[in-house]
Amino acid sequence: MKLRVLARLAGIQRVLVRHGLDEFVRATHLYRPLLYLTLASPWTWFERRHGASRGERLRLALEELGPIFVKFGQAVSTRRDLLPLDIADELAKLQDSVPPFPGSVARAMVEKAYGRPLAEVFSHFDERPLAAASIAQVHVARLADGREVVVKVLRPGMRDLIERDLEVLEALASLAERWWPEGSRLRPAEVVQEYRKTILDELDLMREAANAAQLKRNFEGSSLLYVPEVHWDLCRADVMVMERIHGIQISDMARLRAQGTDFRTLAVNGVEIFFTQVFRHNFFHADMHPGNIFVLADDPARPRYAAIDFGIVGTLDPRDQHYLAENFLAVFDRNYRRVAELHLESGWVPANSRVDEMESAVRTVCEPIFQKPLKDISFGTVLLRLFEISRRFDMRIQPQLILLQKTLLNIEGLGRELYPDLDVFQTASPILRAWMRERVSPRQIVKGLRSQLPDLLMTLRGLPPLVKSAMRRAQEGQLRVRVEADGIEALRQAIRESQRGRDTMLLAAAALLGGIIWLAVNRDPAWPGWALVGVAALGALYARLR
Repeated sequence: MKLRVLARLAGIQRVLVRHGLDEFVRATHLYRPLLYLTLASPWTWFERRHGASRGERLRLALEELGPIFVKFGQAVSTRRDLLPLDIADELAKLQDSVPPFPGSVARAMVEKAYGRPLAEVFSHFDERPLAAASIAQVHVARLADGREVVVKVLRPGMRDLIERDLEVLEALASLAERWWPEGSRLRPAEVVQEYRKTILDELDLMREAANAAQLKRNFEGSSLLYVPEVHWDLCRADVMVMERIHGIQISDMARLRAQGTDFRTLAVNGVEIFFTQVFRHNFFHADMHPGNIFVLADDPARPRYAAIDFGIVGTLDPRDQHYLAENFLAVFDRNYRRVAELHLESGWVPANSRVDEMESAVRTVCEPIFQKPLKDISFGTVLLRLFEISRRFDMRIQPQLILLQKTLLNIEGLGRELYPDLDVFQTASPILRAWMRERVSPRQIVKGLRSQLPDLLMTLRGLPPLVKSAMRRAQEGQLRVRVEADGIEALRQAIRESQRGRDTMLLAAAALLGGIIWLAVNRDPAWPGWALVGVAALGALYARLR
């Protein structure tokens, strides 16, 4: 292990001990010799802070340790149902109240990014930070035309700090995979690599601006979510300028109540926003802690969310997206056998797993949560139970789904605070079912076929030379196929099935072309064209299922 990594581990333990959090170090069983050396250091005991509460000591330690640790505190702070209240209250301060760096430094960084004095860019720039987070802080400014904006500036030296801590995580993950019995199943190295990509992406504010623009486009004209406008001409890799929004922070429950805000509408809309982003848009805000969410309550009966901080977003592979939707719907329908089958089909569990045993295990976890309001359900607890099942069936963790799981827990934490009586299943089910119906609608099938038509035509164009070459070689007696004797009959069967599938695909392509031509020339009636498209879709589906 690198000396730099060992030095950082010693530094982490020293910070925890100095803040009176020795029990956290002991609980990890991590480098206990370093712990004993730290405890034996006289200066550590002189610096120990005994007066503060345990929550405050934990928060201060995370702030001192740096951005990766602050982000951990932000993530768990939303789960007040899983944490003691005194700790949850203190960790909530990490959402937007991290100690700022000097405003004069921020001004100098912005001027360096623009290559000119700030007075030439803004008519006013407030050096007092509006908010400070783990990776950046925000200042209020005013453009020359009078519009109010916020200027986000990266903290100095962030990349070096994060790279150092990522090295620590990678070293620990490597040790875990080598020595921990659960290492091969939980894939810690892959999880850390996924996290590396996520957090390094946060350091590029041009990427964050692009994420904001995409999210704004996705919800254009929607009454669910408002996304501030990006001022692209003023964005750089370490500086981003956006429209300033004036809303109520979602955690300010007293002010929202005073406004007469409809909390049930807020909670229902939050669930709809989540499932819309994940399935309809396949592009979701993955850092939904309360510091990043505001409420526009000009009309308290129809409150609207407003989001900020788009450094972390998630997308899903279409295959994972499909299986997740199928899993959600199977759980909503209490079809636990289908849940088990989907896990096998997706390869998330070994192929030799017994469907009936997994069905029974999933039923045991899911059945108690139905017909209960959110206040009586903890998805955090459900996930822990599901992890127990995953261990039993040797289910490998899916690193690409970690962001989604984190976001789901954040959404649940928000919903629990806003409207504990919300029925998540009843709210989410219609959204998912509508999306599933839309995916197999004739319009979407035609759209998909049209997008694949150029590839299909290119393939058909390439067939004649291949067929001609094969026929010439056959006539010259040079076409040979080497097979094992034991596999001849299986090969013959495969050839017959392949021929049938190819014939079906050719017929489907012909029907599709005919249908598109019929519809394109606007012939009446239109139903023969749609019928041909339907025949093409059924033929393609039949060939694929074979």
